[in-house]
Amino acid sequence: MEIFGKKLSDFKSKDKEKIGVLLSDSGFSGELKVKDIIPVLSAVYSQFDKEDFLKKCKQMKLPLNKKIKEFSTGMKARLKLIIAITHNADLLILDEPTAGMDVMARESIIDMLREYMEQGERAILISSHISGDLEGLCDDIYMIDNGKIILHQDTDVILSSYGILKLRDEEYRKLDKSHILKIKKENFGVSCLTDEKQFYMDNYPGIVVERGGIDSVITMMIGGENP
Repeated sequence: MEIFGKKLSDFKSKDKEKIGVLLSDSGFSGELKVKDIIPVLSAVYSQFDKEDFLKKCKQMKLPLNKKIKEFSTGMKARLKLIIAITHNADLLILDEPTAGMDVMARESIIDMLREYMEQGERAILISSHISGDLEGLCDDIYMIDNGKIILHQDTDVILSSYGILKLRDEEYRKLDKSHILKIKKENFGVSCLTDEKQFYMDNYPGIVVERGGIDSVITMMIGGENP
């Protein structure tokens, strides 16, 4: 495996500093206050930007003199992200960054990630079950089921070209199935996942074609059957 064109076994400390990681645990004791972790970060990361850290804490309304264990779920998530992006990392690896948050907390995290992406050549590898996170941030999406990649596609292609056909049984029997990926039996007939919805809109003007959002594509790819 390579990152930045270099094998992980060849990574030096300066290479590791280019990676920011957001996991379920911040790695700091809940007894510490935000101000207490600043000298630790300064010692660990040669590129740690104290001014940017303090600026983002103020922007995200994180009190410097409050113990981390007293933070809400959203506050802890914002702190973890601030830690990950204030040491000049070029790659962020995020595991469920907005899990368990309310709408406002999620939006603040997404906004911070967008701002991060606008600063030069940077990348985010994000694992999430929340499709809104993926649609708003990701250029391409991997869908994994039971440890296997079942779909890899550009986000824009999924949102623009994928769709769900809603067909009666008779309509399905007459359908050209060359662009059908998965099907699902329904009370009304059959739902079909396609990666060429325009083809069916042009050639079958009477059928119902729904937008192929990420949630519906995931549901069909995992729960659907082969045509």
